[in-house]
Amino acid sequence: MTSETARITDSPDFAEAWDAPQKAALEQGEIDRLTDDIIEALKSVYDPEIPVDIYELGLIYKVDLSDDRDVAIEMTLTAPGCPVAGEMPGWVEDAVKKVEGIRSARAALVFDPPWDPSKMSDEAKLALNMF
Repeated sequence: MTSETARITDSPDFAEAWDAPQKAALEQGEIDRLTDDIIEALKSVYDPEIPVDIYELGLIYKVDLSDDRDVAIEMTLTAPGCPVAGEMPGWVEDAVKKVEGIRSARAALVFDPPWDPSKMSDEAKLALNMF
């Protein structure tokens, strides 16, 4: 370690900055609002073969919101051979892009882990009479 590096790392300003929490570009209140609005948008998309929205069905595996307000979604289908496999990611992207403040949305299909009925919410199970 050079003497210059030692002087920097030993300074109280360095220690304070090092220990300070990192600030996100989005405030927590805004993240909470966007999260709630994204969930509501996802709940507006339905699997055409099942009268329950994709969120309650457990088809949404992951949603990432960047500081730039871009949303990346990992989702699956109830079955790999689902007839709307080519269309549903676009429906999800369109729904999420309508959320105020979102710049872009990208949905990607994943099949690992495979979907099964245990991923459904209690509300979905009740709607489908699966209790």
